[in-house]
Amino acid sequence: MARRSRHRLLLLLLRYLVVVLGCHKAYGLSAPQDQVITAIEYQEVILKCKYPKKTMDSRLEWKKLGPSVSFVYYQQALRGEFKDRAQMLDFSIRIKNVTRNDAGKYRCEVSTPSDQGQSLEEDTVTLEVLVAPGVPSCEVPNSAVSGSTVELRCQDKEGNPAPEYTWFKDGSRLLENLKLDAQSGNSSYTVNTKSGTLQFNAVSKLDSGEYYCEAHNSVGYRRCPGKRMQVDDLNLSGIIATVVAVALVISLCGLGVCYAQRKGYFSKKTSFQKGSSATKATPMSENDFKHSKSFII
Repeated sequence: MARRSRHRLLLLLLRYLVVVLGCHKAYGLSAPQDQVITAIEYQEVILKCKYPKKTMDSRLEWKKLGPSVSFVYYQQALRGEFKDRAQMLDFSIRIKNVTRNDAGKYRCEVSTPSDQGQSLEEDTVTLEVLVAPGVPSCEVPNSAVSGSTVELRCQDKEGNPAPEYTWFKDGSRLLENLKLDAQSGNSSYTVNTKSGTLQFNAVSKLDSGEYYCEAHNSVGYRRCPGKRMQVDDLNLSGIIATVVAVALVISLCGLGVCYAQRKGYFSKKTSFQKGSSATKATPMSENDFKHSKSFII
């Protein structure tokens, strides 16, 4: 009997522990989390305040938080830019034509009189605005030399979330996985969909064509105008001919200078200049002065 009673006590204790642990798991308290609401730019969104009732004595305020706090709803009226494009729905706010400037953290504050005084309750909402990409800026060189490294760049600063990038050549998409790109004539390029770069490790004449880039995210996509890149082989014969011609001109000029020195053109000019300076430096005699005076009279 004693053993049976002990077993019963143990079973009761185990059942009690299971119940206690189960209740703790089911009804355990968790820290409140801020609401995160996502909206697409130029559409509408509702910022909800988590209070079910609004009494006659309740006072409601909405504020936009940040470096400086601004009122959205105050003294039973919408404020600022929300005045013309927002509407109150009990405690909540419906914003029409949402813009990227509306993104941020908002807080609703409800104060209600009670026996202990004014009770204040708050709720915070974070608004994220999704923005389609703008027309990306694309950098495509006009020309390139065969065998050189060439990088094409594409970038967009408006899209949220940050867009990914796709490059096209002559209307055909350049795949990130080169093994699957059967239309490409050159397998030496690399596409970075995150940074928007298209890099050719060794560009060839087959890479000549019209290129454009497309920026896209979950909201939309935009592309830049196409631009042609011409790839040519290095013209060695033309470079050699130019170098030879320049060397020939320099040689002819040097021969001309040597010929002039041998003929004494530079020495005659020097002696003439010395004679002229000597004539100017010789003083006039008295007879020459009288003769010149009589000549003047």
